[in-house]
Amino acid sequence: MTRVKTAIGSTLLLIVSVTLAFAAGELLLRLKNSSMTNYDIEMWRYAKELKFRSNDPLMAFEHVKSTSALLQSVKIRTNEWGLRGGPVPPRNPNVRRILVLGGSITLGWGVPEDETITSKLEQMFAADGQHVEVLNGGVGNYNAVRYVERFFKRLEGLQPSDIVVHYFLRDAEDLDPGGGNFLLRHSELAVTVWIAAHRLFDRTGEQSLIDHYRAVYDPAAPGFKAMLSALERLRDYAATNNIKVYFAMTPDVHNLVNYPFGFIHDMMRGVAERDGFIYVDLLPGLQGLEPNQLWAMPGDPHPNALGHEIMAHALHPVLKNQ
Repeated sequence: MTRVKTAIGSTLLLIVSVTLAFAAGELLLRLKNSSMTNYDIEMWRYAKELKFRSNDPLMAFEHVKSTSALLQSVKIRTNEWGLRGGPVPPRNPNVRRILVLGGSITLGWGVPEDETITSKLEQMFAADGQHVEVLNGGVGNYNAVRYVERFFKRLEGLQPSDIVVHYFLRDAEDLDPGGGNFLLRHSELAVTVWIAAHRLFDRTGEQSLIDHYRAVYDPAAPGFKAMLSALERLRDYAATNNIKVYFAMTPDVHNLVNYPFGFIHDMMRGVAERDGFIYVDLLPGLQGLEPNQLWAMPGDPHPNALGHEIMAHALHPVLKNQ
């Protein structure tokens, strides 16, 4: 009996000790991350504070509407449509309305709202004396399947006159719906340990990234075929509803000096032309920039305000001429 009591006591002591150590680690990590300079944790907070699980499996998750959060020291607010930005006015048939679809680059991760590509485009039209509405339909961790599905399920009622597909290389990937377990949803310590372990066993260089994308853009790859199908769906809708579609090809920004993904740009130019989209390659304006000039912050390969301004300058004359 004494041995049993001793074993139980030791087990309870171990449990209490581990729990206290975990709680202390969680508290210290949260204090450290309160500076908002940890990209991975800020992305985790974004998913936790501004997203919810969608009832549509093709979208996986959606933006919480009419809310805001301070992420990576930048305020991100959503309106009644779940778009980034302020309220959308009632549709005026005499006002051109451009809807930009995309992922976290379109959203403007790490970029103040008035410096995102959509805000910059609106400002450029205003400088030309034109009142044009440019709406930000970006959602972090969305691919082409997700943002096209979101348009049809949630945003069709916006009745855009133009749609810009702000396409990024990852938009053909077959994405996991995610969600994680309880610890990964609620613990910064668990997320930090999981990311560290993942990076330890999955170290990739540029060649590995090139190999990865060659696999993604294999015509037989499921994600590639799903992307083509989504764009075809958008093409058919646009043709029926007299909507112009622009295809803005956004480069990977890890290496813009000796850019290794031109083969994807060539492939997607062909896809855009097949679907009757107006193709705009955003690479020339960004090419040659170093990460410290363009990245939102160290370790965060999202274009900063300068990158968004360059992309807007590339798009604006094409949109204006049409």
